[in-house]
Amino acid sequence: MSELNGTPRARRTERTDAPMYLGRYQERQRRNASEAAGNGLAQPTEADADTPLYLRRFRARGTDPELTGPVVWEGQPLPTTRAWAEITRTKELPANGHLLASGASAQVHLVRHGETQGYSTESGLTPLGSWQSHRRGFDLSKSVHEGEQVRIVCADTNRARQTAEHMQRGLLDGLAQWRVDAAVSDITPMPEFLNFQVSTPGGLRDVTAAFREYVEILERHERMAHGDRPLWMVEVDRFWTTQQGGADPIHLWLTVPMLHFEPPASCVRRFWLGIRRVLAESPGAKVIVATHSGPIRAFATWAVGYDPGEPYNTEEVLVRLHRGGTEATVAYRNRVQEILVPDPALLPDWYASTASTSSSAAATEVPA
Repeated sequence: MSELNGTPRARRTERTDAPMYLGRYQERQRRNASEAAGNGLAQPTEADADTPLYLRRFRARGTDPELTGPVVWEGQPLPTTRAWAEITRTKELPANGHLLASGASAQVHLVRHGETQGYSTESGLTPLGSWQSHRRGFDLSKSVHEGEQVRIVCADTNRARQTAEHMQRGLLDGLAQWRVDAAVSDITPMPEFLNFQVSTPGGLRDVTAAFREYVEILERHERMAHGDRPLWMVEVDRFWTTQQGGADPIHLWLTVPMLHFEPPASCVRRFWLGIRRVLAESPGAKVIVATHSGPIRAFATWAVGYDPGEPYNTEEVLVRLHRGGTEATVAYRNRVQEILVPDPALLPDWYASTASTSSSAAATEVPA
């Protein structure tokens, strides 16, 4: 310890001179330069037999036009920025600012809602769920570029709508912090991104609304005690018993046929209809969708060919469309799958097909 004005002071240990390897390199450069100047020769470039090839290439990178030219992929130059280099080191998809350079046309984030107060009622988010959603929006702001358009849509339920609202606030907070000027839309509910539906006497309902109707009818049904429960109540009871028992009700829905529950394939078809519509309304925009875990999981299962598991609160499935929307990559939990984008107009509508077949059969049936 040393003292300054009677106050103990820690000894400074940082060095101002260059490390030995760098000092030797600089000394060698000065010596070569002076020798070349004395002989009237051009300054050597250290391209001698003692210098490894990779080091010569690295030193020549700043002057050789063949090594400093743009990286070309499929006939198109790619941006060789530091951000691009950082992205391509990992398995993550490139940021939206480089989509056109890589042949991509749009990016859609399918985000599960934040932690909710419960599933037996149409509840909103908990304080933790609100923070999760705000944080997700803030993280998404890091990939938004100057002048970019961001479209936010959601399922028309309390937990999905509140998730979209908090993500929007987090997104705006992040853009203000990064000083990025981007156009962020208002929140639009879209029926295509609803949770899977259940057919009840009151019509097609969200699975949570169907459970509320089930509880109301069950109490009256047991009190009046007239006959067996209808099939839709049996299936709802099976689904919610699985939930309350701590098992995986979405796995039940994905694997066990239930006649009154919307099939997983129908949810995937419906999501593609929503993706196509929102991209047609906002071409080139980054799309953020706040929705529910069941359809998201069905969508990911359809894309990768196996059930990758339940998404956590505010976890996302990333859909990135290429080449005018005919091809896409779906990313979920470090798995990136290339797919051909289906045309919903060419996919079978099972409800309509079934109704049409039943009507035709009834019309052609000959009474005995």
